[in-house]
Amino acid sequence: MNKFSFEPLGLPGPILVKSRRLGDARGYFMETYSAESFRRAGIDTAFVQDNQSLSVQKGVVRGLHFQRPPTAQAKLVRVLKGAIADVVVDIRVGSPSYGCSCMVILDAANAGQLFVPRGFAHGFCTLEPDTEVAYKVDNPYSAEDDGGIFWADPALAIDWPVTPVDAIVSPKDAALPLLGELSNPFHFEEVF
Repeated sequence: MNKFSFEPLGLPGPILVKSRRLGDARGYFMETYSAESFRRAGIDTAFVQDNQSLSVQKGVVRGLHFQRPPTAQAKLVRVLKGAIADVVVDIRVGSPSYGCSCMVILDAANAGQLFVPRGFAHGFCTLEPDTEVAYKVDNPYSAEDDGGIFWADPALAIDWPVTPVDAIVSPKDAALPLLGELSNPFHFEEVF
């Protein structure tokens, strides 16, 4: 019996992972990660750190973030409470899908997770108050390698569920460059 399903998205690399829940009168149990199951699905990533965030209000936008090499990160993102519109953008120079994005809705009820490979910027918008997001990464955080793209860059044409006027964004994220201004460290043939 499969504990996980792995669904490729509209871009090569990101994968929607769904866990099977076993429920009874007490609630449910589910496996959220198995190195062997993920490896069989082509995700051979050794995660080294878990992170968690709480966004108190609906309409909080976090992102679009990435880390530059040598500490570039792959992520496995899931929602513990609430819901998000989760977005990835291909930022690998030379990729046929460079600058393209895809969005999935993750919530605490649907048991979905988003695998974000290296070479993709990642961000999300909360759809409910008090939303908690947890994610695994395959490299520790490095302030020196921290990078990002402005979440509302018109060139990206992302259909966010919040307007720029109504979004709640950190000063750091509001000052991120547009994709066209980015000194990009990722190249399609080098990212794995």
